[in-house]
Amino acid sequence: MFARLREQGRTGFVGYITAGDPEPGRTPALAAALERGGVDLIELGVPFSDPIADGPVIQRGAARALQAGTTLRKVLDIAAEIRRHSDIPLLLFTYMNPVLRFGLTELAAQAATHGIDGCLLTDLSVEEAGPYTEAMHASGLDTVFLAAPTSTERRLKLTAQYSTGFVYLVSRTGVTGESESLSAGVEPLVRSMRAHTELPIAVGFGISTPEQVRAAGLHGDAVVVGSAFERIIENSLATGGIEERLEARARELAAGLPSKKP
Repeated sequence: MFARLREQGRTGFVGYITAGDPEPGRTPALAAALERGGVDLIELGVPFSDPIADGPVIQRGAARALQAGTTLRKVLDIAAEIRRHSDIPLLLFTYMNPVLRFGLTELAAQAATHGIDGCLLTDLSVEEAGPYTEAMHASGLDTVFLAAPTSTERRLKLTAQYSTGFVYLVSRTGVTGESESLSAGVEPLVRSMRAHTELPIAVGFGISTPEQVRAAGLHGDAVVVGSAFERIIENSLATGGIEERLEARARELAAGLPSKKP
């Protein structure tokens, strides 16, 4: 995907949704709406009862998905259904606890056969990433790790060492959620990360407007949006039309992506 984006001179657009929100059978259609709106890669969030990296909007989405009976195994089934109709890259976005419960080796094998391309474990310390990355890579899956403005040079180096596919840079300290402006720490963080890796860099957390998308895209190779999409789902529960509104919101945000053409 990133090779194609480079050839086309485009900034990538990564969209996050919580799988199973508002119910498991709906997620493939929501993913298709994001793809129609211009999203290049979809992060499928596995709902978890203690999502410590997520703000209130995604927390509520996870609660709705759990209430609807969504499990990690169902998320894999959702991925397989998406894959029946689309080749869009899928990144499993989860916490360590569901993975340990499922079984690390089993998850890697099942994810690969269900159409998942990679995995991001938000609360796995990169210092303890060896067994996890070995299992994922053995099944042909990419591993994506997070780095933040507070990450030390040593942590940035380890993040680069254990990441494949791309590196995810958190634009600010704190949890996910929409913000009024992009953090000034993005540019120096991207510059520091580029000293350790040639992998593509995606910038996320707090990005919810076309202006913020453009600002983040000027520094990174891709921009990640999550809470803004989850808010569309939440606000449309009573009125319906989630797919149409998601597609429109994605298209609006995609219009802010800067060109990478020389």
